[in-house]
Amino acid sequence: MTDQRADQRSDQPRHPDGAIGATGPDGAGHVEQGDRFVLDPATADMHADNDRLRQAGPLVPVTAEGVPAWAATQYATLLTVLTHPDLSRELHHWTARHAMPPGTAIDRIVTDTSLLNAEGERHRRLRMPLTTAFSQRRLNGLRPRIEELTARLIDRLATMPPDQPVDLRLEFAYPLPREVISELIGIPAAHQDELHRLTDAVAQVGGLEDSPGLRKELRELLDQIIDERRDTPGEDLISDLFALHEKDGGRLSEDELFATIELLFIAGHVTTVNLITNAIGALLTERGQLDLLRSGQCPYSAAVEETLRWDSPIAYFPMRYAVRDTEIDGVRLRTGEPVLACFASAGRDPQQYGDDAHVFDITRPQFTHLAFGHGPHFCLGAPLARLEGEIAIKALFEAFPDMALARPVEELPPLDTLLGNSTRTMPVVLGPRAR
Repeated sequence: MTDQRADQRSDQPRHPDGAIGATGPDGAGHVEQGDRFVLDPATADMHADNDRLRQAGPLVPVTAEGVPAWAATQYATLLTVLTHPDLSRELHHWTARHAMPPGTAIDRIVTDTSLLNAEGERHRRLRMPLTTAFSQRRLNGLRPRIEELTARLIDRLATMPPDQPVDLRLEFAYPLPREVISELIGIPAAHQDELHRLTDAVAQVGGLEDSPGLRKELRELLDQIIDERRDTPGEDLISDLFALHEKDGGRLSEDELFATIELLFIAGHVTTVNLITNAIGALLTERGQLDLLRSGQCPYSAAVEETLRWDSPIAYFPMRYAVRDTEIDGVRLRTGEPVLACFASAGRDPQQYGDDAHVFDITRPQFTHLAFGHGPHFCLGAPLARLEGEIAIKALFEAFPDMALARPVEELPPLDTLLGNSTRTMPVVLGPRAR
């Protein structure tokens, strides 16, 4: 943002409880509920909603799951928000936190007690033990296993009728990252069926609906698994964290250890499901882009990065809170106000990517995006998600060269969640397997 642009907006007070530019007698923003953007988790066209949000300004008053907040809509503003010293993820800074509706996606995220909402020294203490789990060395060791799991799923797809619709979200995009994270963390085989039944709902595949009660079941099962693994250590993340806990009990408390493992299991695969699903839909819609991959003119990693930019697996992510009165891009934030990160909106910002920001183009010269965040909270699992995405889409499109969408992507039902950005299904007609 330029200083001139910020100055142009400084005379338009905005407040999450008031309308854009609305002022009272004293010039302060006032409450006009009807004039705020209400973010609809079940919107039929999230990208159109985001276009309107960006046009409204860099920070826009919205209502998200009943919570009034600021929405960081543009790339430059979101980049500032993710690293601003006057914004924190620690919940106690949110002055209106007690008015938050319970049981929502926002409630689940902002009350998480893992490194997700930690800052400063506590965040470094919680994050450091996990860096080895996602190191390049560990990923290099995982690649053959990811390729093996992918090949097994391809073989299974090849047994299905080649001329009948197959839901690739359910049959391919979901089981691959689920199996990888289960092995990386160390989920015992005896619990995998029940755990998969519950995580089906979290990833919005199959018939079971996500709910606060289901999330409670999932947490209780994960707690049981973690407890059981104390006596059966192996070469996995749970064992690594227990060893660290025993060696240096002050580094990870019992509660922190459990919260960390739960976070890694859920966050470690659900967003990758969206990434793979969205990449399949984009490439089957833009056949010219697929031709660039098959001819070798572009690497499959380019398709992964462009999908992350163009159709971010995360739509909106809560929250950061102003720890003191501050101003960002000409918009005044008051102490304790929450800011929502709009990742999918930032990925299509014309000010960052040009007038063709809405176009899926794997030849785009600049792949900088914020889909994995930025700064101290940059996603630990980003290298793993990229690796899984690249292996998965390369194997899939090489195996089924005549694959086609059974329905246009824009006709598919979206995920009914504020956080995730994808479709609930991805039906395709596979065609014959390549020989």
